[in-house]
Amino acid sequence: MKSQMPDNKELVYKAFTKSTKPLKAGEVADITGIEKAEVAKIIKTLQKEGKLVSPKNCYYAPS
Repeated sequence: MKSQMPDNKELVYKAFTKSTKPLKAGEVADITGIEKAEVAKIIKTLQKEGKLVSPKNCYYAPS
């Protein structure tokens, strides 16, 4: 499963970069087909890396 992480991470990040508005984890899960819990973990990782910011509670956008 860990070998898929970079691919899922890339898919999640692309969903944010293609969107014109901030997204919630559930919206990204719908777009990517990745389980919401996995999306939430990836969002936390991307935030720690400085690639995503949270403009309002539960919404995320590229930094």
